[in-house]
Amino acid sequence: MKRGRFIRASEIGEYVYCQRAWWLHHSVGLEPAGRERHEHGTALHARHGRQVWFSHLLLVASLILIALAFGLIALQ
Repeated sequence: MKRGRFIRASEIGEYVYCQRAWWLHHSVGLEPAGRERHEHGTALHARHGRQVWFSHLLLVASLILIALAFGLIALQ
């Protein structure tokens, strides 16, 4: 039995948005216009995700430091 390739969710979205563009991309091999903008946007989203993760890390660290400060005050 021949195994087919996986269809990604993004491909379904691409097909629903424009069936002709999906066919040109996946059957003919043409890349859609705006590839550079897409890659730039992906990089911006990744950078934003790292910034959000770091801000959460800082929030947790600040809460730990506040708890330690209150603990030290309580010991006096």
